[in-house]
Amino acid sequence: MAIPIGTSVPRRGNAFSRWLGRLVLRMLGWRIEGSMPDAPKRVMIGMPHTSNMDGVIAIATLSAVGLRASTMIKDTAFKGLMGVMLRWFGAIPINRRSPKGVVEQSVEAFNRSERMILLIAVEGTRHTATELKRGFYHIAMGAKVPIQIASVHYGKRIVTFGPMFTPRGDYEADLAEMMKFYVATASPRHIERMSKPMCDALGVAFKPGGKE
Repeated sequence: MAIPIGTSVPRRGNAFSRWLGRLVLRMLGWRIEGSMPDAPKRVMIGMPHTSNMDGVIAIATLSAVGLRASTMIKDTAFKGLMGVMLRWFGAIPINRRSPKGVVEQSVEAFNRSERMILLIAVEGTRHTATELKRGFYHIAMGAKVPIQIASVHYGKRIVTFGPMFTPRGDYEADLAEMMKFYVATASPRHIERMSKPMCDALGVAFKPGGKE
């Protein structure tokens, strides 16, 4: 279950939380593969996203590995005890009323942080997205941080932390390289809900509005 993790990678939790995460994955029949390169900052993306179970697997995986991974949440949710909890979990408040967009605010968050993993679900929805949200790429370019890719394979019940690379400024070319990884390691829970880019990569017919 353990994977190599560099010393500069943002960490959270303790031996108990890592044990609990591993226990949940073991009970569900899942395992973790890959590695966590030694870098203090990165944008991390995961696919495919077709089920609420993806979130359960993601939380258990992050706990098992002991990663501190941040997500973007609208700032109005950061009130009282909820705000304390969200910040502990690494959430980043995003002001959608600000003249600065989500990308710019995310880049600023990277610039303020010595260590930061920003976790982004690039499909944006678990129901047949027609394209990926390119914000992850613009954030990585703007913050000058690498992108690490991760996948879930429901057939084999494996979460794979894939390679990390520096975006070259050519989105289509870099996306094509990323998709090679997903072709080799990804399988959704609901194939009829896959996004068009994932369908194209895996050679599956895209079904707009696909249901269970």
